[in-house]
Amino acid sequence: MKTYQVAGIGNAVVDVITTVDDHFLDHLGIRKGIMQLIERERGETLYGAMDTRQQASGGSVANTLAGIGALGLRTAFVGRVSDDALGRFYANDTEKAGTAFINPPVAGGELPTSRSMIFVTPDGERSMNTYLGISAEVGPDDVNEAVMADTELLFLEGYLFDKDKGKEAFLKAARACRGAGGRVGIALSDPFCVDRHRADFRQLVANEMDFVIGNQQEWVSLYQANDLQDALDQAARDCPIVVCTRSGDSVVLLHSGHRVEAPVTMITPVDATGAGDQFAAGFLFGLVQGHSLETAGRMGCIAAAEVISHLGARPQSSVLARFRAEKLV
Repeated sequence: MKTYQVAGIGNAVVDVITTVDDHFLDHLGIRKGIMQLIERERGETLYGAMDTRQQASGGSVANTLAGIGALGLRTAFVGRVSDDALGRFYANDTEKAGTAFINPPVAGGELPTSRSMIFVTPDGERSMNTYLGISAEVGPDDVNEAVMADTELLFLEGYLFDKDKGKEAFLKAARACRGAGGRVGIALSDPFCVDRHRADFRQLVANEMDFVIGNQQEWVSLYQANDLQDALDQAARDCPIVVCTRSGDSVVLLHSGHRVEAPVTMITPVDATGAGDQFAAGFLFGLVQGHSLETAGRMGCIAAAEVISHLGARPQSSVLARFRAEKLV
């Protein structure tokens, strides 16, 4: 038995969430419904404009690991935070939630801990303004090969693929994990990130990954395909397990030439923050536990439905109880 059932590498970002109306977004010049990278000064302006704040440790893969940990699996997270107030909050909050925070906060770092100001409108859309700070500096020196080898399944965050040191970290971690019999996968994270690094992403998917999760825009971008089916056909030739989420439509899952779909139950979202992250949590839980691909996909959809029913990117009620209610466990 390995120490960690699921480990992840990703951005360590403190989420600061508030609810606003569309007029507020227009007044502050915030682009609705997207994740926008901002500079430190802009971050301070937006933070000061928030009337109320809900603060939590976040980041895409970190949110996924929190969801998996809440389901009872042993988890670990690799990310960079500075030894400042937010960084210490992040490390302690992660450990308190049951996920091992592998690397200690960086003392004397030039960059502060990353933070994302998330503005949620009444329609459930989230507009994210993220100052990356130190989290984007993850590199091969942050990867402990012994930890990777002691992990059953490793999950990588596509956002970190934007820098060469991030690519090096992914390769080092993936090879250590797979070399010890583990499985490795990645979330494509963002179509613009895919556009910037298409050739490297395709090489990673074809040569280093056991599974890849992406939405329809990301898959079409990755393969510069005419349509989604063309993109998924190409992806299936490259990677053993391909997962495609489709914004409210059923999730498509491909494995060894077989296609299954997991249905999505439509609900009115309170906050769409973390829907993809918690889909990954449910899906990876099913994968690690040895369930069928269709069941793992259904678990992902159930976990996503829970998180969009309330503010915040992490579950607030028992997702495992929902699995039991659906007779999936």
